[in-house]
Amino acid sequence: MSKRMSLASVPQRNGKPRSKPRTLGPVGNLEEHVPPDWWYRIFNRLYLKTDGDVVDDSRITAAEIDLVVEALDVSVQDRILDLCCGQGRHALELTRRGFRCVEGLDRSHYLIQRAREHAKQETLAVKFREGDARKLPYKADQFDAVLIMGNSFGYFETVHDDLRVLREVLRVLKPWGKLLIDIADGDYLRNNYQSRSWEWIDKNLFVCRERSLSSDADRLVSREVVTHVARGVIADQFYAERLYCKESLGRLLQEAGFMEISFPAQISPASRRAQDLGMMERRLIATAQVRKQWVPSRKRPTKGEKHVVIVLGDPKKPDPLKPLSVFDDDDFYTIDRMKAAFEEIRGYRFTYLTNHDTLVRDLFKLAGKVDLVVNLCDEGFRNDPRSELHVPALLETFAFPYTGAGPQCLAFCYDKSLVRGVAKEMGIPVPQAYFIKPEDSTYELPFEFPALVKPNFGDSSFGITARSVAYDAEGLINAILEIRRDLGYEKPILVEELLTGKDLTVGIVGNPPSSYSVLPITEEDYSALPPHLPRICGYEAKWRPDSPYWKIKSTPADLPDETQKALIEWCTVLSERLECRDYTRFDWRLDADENPKLLEVNPNPGWCWDGHLAKMAGFSGMSYPQMLEAIIRAAEERLNLDTPMDKAAEV
Repeated sequence: MSKRMSLASVPQRNGKPRSKPRTLGPVGNLEEHVPPDWWYRIFNRLYLKTDGDVVDDSRITAAEIDLVVEALDVSVQDRILDLCCGQGRHALELTRRGFRCVEGLDRSHYLIQRAREHAKQETLAVKFREGDARKLPYKADQFDAVLIMGNSFGYFETVHDDLRVLREVLRVLKPWGKLLIDIADGDYLRNNYQSRSWEWIDKNLFVCRERSLSSDADRLVSREVVTHVARGVIADQFYAERLYCKESLGRLLQEAGFMEISFPAQISPASRRAQDLGMMERRLIATAQVRKQWVPSRKRPTKGEKHVVIVLGDPKKPDPLKPLSVFDDDDFYTIDRMKAAFEEIRGYRFTYLTNHDTLVRDLFKLAGKVDLVVNLCDEGFRNDPRSELHVPALLETFAFPYTGAGPQCLAFCYDKSLVRGVAKEMGIPVPQAYFIKPEDSTYELPFEFPALVKPNFGDSSFGITARSVAYDAEGLINAILEIRRDLGYEKPILVEELLTGKDLTVGIVGNPPSSYSVLPITEEDYSALPPHLPRICGYEAKWRPDSPYWKIKSTPADLPDETQKALIEWCTVLSERLECRDYTRFDWRLDADENPKLLEVNPNPGWCWDGHLAKMAGFSGMSYPQMLEAIIRAAEERLNLDTPMDKAAEV
């Protein structure tokens, strides 16, 4: 919060002393004069004078927020708490940059009032409130990120109180939430603090300072005598701040329950006054992450609220499509992001089913007691991708209304060759292809190389890698052998002409032809890919962060109007013909002459926060929670179900 705390030795009102402060003259032991609660009456108008070269400089604040955004990788939708926010400089700067859910909390009534005044003057929607960092006035699992900026950590008399602050931060952070602490470099200050200094604040004020280490060398004790040229001494104050180094702060964060602790940066302020920077001279940036379970909701169902069950894959079972065949941290993070998004949707309460060993029994118990089931189990029953259709089949057996495609649609679209046949029958262009049965040993392609070799059954780009592109007969044999031998795939293989034009994705939310929305069409940007690699979006792009393909980005597609209209028309009629429901993704590719050809139809496509569907929704201005809500509403409309507002009106 500050580089040098300004604590008046007498009570103040409106920033002005009630009487002339008492001065002590020479002091032998600074530590004996530090009040245990020196931080309680600290920040006032004088503080903004003595420390203004750092805490009231917009250039320094902007540079610090640049660092925060980069270190935490936060987005404008994230909910952020600026803890010990002072006059709100960091919270205000974040809000100026478009962050929509920023709050600030500080113990100082004076500084919180200043923060509110600035927010009102600039019409910035940021909340400020007074409170103690050791007992935060927020429910659990509220924030995506918490910031403790400006050396605002380590004021309390004991380490135990600092630990209380960190545990409160951990409590209010969402699972996978992040903490950033900007704190003085304790090791540096122990060896480099100035024992005596003085500086002019402006033409009327100058400050004299004394410093020494506490008896245990864990805190830096400071005395600050502020003098006005006409009025004499106006403040004589003592304070002490704990000196943390990387090791000691890391241990404390671990004890509080944080993980992934790192120190990505070291900073020093570019003060215009550039005299005595004190505790702010050199600081560490520490980041940490929360890994915990969501606190179970104890709220009672409200009138008109709908009970929605969400069915997911089983994280305790192997998953053959994942790189290590198990759910990893990225998967659990994705699930937590999804749960957080659903919690933002009003009018619903959610129950999650993930245990496939008890799924049939669990569904039986819930039959007739649920308004809707959201089927997000794209892993398949018991994480078997061939059994993806079994989940909606179970839901139909128990007569649940549910989102997404039915069993027949999932069976059709799992077979790439079958979808090609349906599309050709409807006059929709598809690439030239050659079908290879398991017993085939010779191959005669009806088109020229290069060719793309892929399993005929499956999704999630299973079996499609850079080595799936064949440029000659030998490459074709090798690609087939790799799928058969390395992946153990003994079913038909589809060989298609390799299309080299734009790689396109079309997303639909809703149900053609009656009520639906087409999301912005996207194309894959391969510009970051090394020239020798084929331009395909396969398994590496979705599952291998260490692969060059991980650098592929989705961008809004730049297409002629006639191409865009044709794609939308073909997708809507295909959606209706194949009985895709509520949300569907279609993959297309342009050939060398810029003619679009259908690659795949994906009913119940990936629902994760960073998937293709969410990216397309984002390009349309739709947030991740809004996308999930749109899927629910599409299913409710298709099934003629009441919305939460309808139910509330009935009550």
